[in-house]
Amino acid sequence: MRYIVITSIYPPSKAIEGFATREGCKVVVAGDLKSPNDWEYPNCAFLSAKEQRQFPFRIVEKLPWNHYCRKILGYLYAIQNGATEIMDTDDDNIPYSGHSFPPVRENFEITKPNLGFVNVYHRYTNDKIWPRGLPLDLIATPREAFEPPNLSRETVDVGIWQGLADLDPDVDAIYRFTSNKTVTFNKAPPVVLAERTWCPFNSQNTLFTRRELFPLLYLPAFVTFRFTDILRGYVAQPILQAAGYRIGFTEATVYQERNEHNLLHDFEDEIPFYLNATRCIEIVEAAVQKGKSIQDNLRAVYGALIKEEIVPNQEMPILDAWLHDLSQL
Repeated sequence: MRYIVITSIYPPSKAIEGFATREGCKVVVAGDLKSPNDWEYPNCAFLSAKEQRQFPFRIVEKLPWNHYCRKILGYLYAIQNGATEIMDTDDDNIPYSGHSFPPVRENFEITKPNLGFVNVYHRYTNDKIWPRGLPLDLIATPREAFEPPNLSRETVDVGIWQGLADLDPDVDAIYRFTSNKTVTFNKAPPVVLAERTWCPFNSQNTLFTRRELFPLLYLPAFVTFRFTDILRGYVAQPILQAAGYRIGFTEATVYQERNEHNLLHDFEDEIPFYLNATRCIEIVEAAVQKGKSIQDNLRAVYGALIKEEIVPNQEMPILDAWLHDLSQL
């Protein structure tokens, strides 16, 4: 069963309506203190603040309120209720008719290994645009990584699929200040990143394809709103690859009608990854060991990020609670 997990402080939106009508899916909406008390929609489980306080999870008392990481309780609810796949999205990402992801194992086009950070948006558009979290010194890099002969074909296991979003895609405040052009991405086949090739991924149209990979859903709670899912992506990719899986990207299957944002606040929230993107991936790579469990690697990575002052010490007790709660499920 695929569970679709969203957090929202608004009444049911067009995105909620679109996903709630998908066959074979169940929508979970994690509320927060600002969410309407009368929130209700068919085929949706709404987790109110009151209900969240009553959950039998160790992490409940540790998670901050008014933070995107409230989604974590949505993940735990889905896992507790038998989720075999978990899709992450937001309440302003509306699915196109026929919304889907590619298979988890197939012969896909794949990049060369050891490329470091690449801009997957180059695969789907000629516009000068980059995903939120791409190091700023790479936003002008050429698109050769996604052109022949730099792609081959390989049968791989995809652990995480990231779908793109049309109209108002996931970009940083610098793009919005300097261009903010509406984008409709081109149709193109999915592409998989080879080992030691990275691209930021977000939580807007994202599928975690196996239960054994659910620990990587963890959203750090003591970083900014605009950094939490991006840091999760930096952490997840080396661990995913060490476990023998890959991340794949696919064409836009949602379009975003973006909730209101203050761009200066977004910019301030994004400063940590403007300054530390490359450093983060280097820290994560150095901490990950092949042969260790995903849980052990996850804990080792956050220990290293704390030591290097990317995240504060308060993060580890929440991560430990997350891993404990998962072990009980």
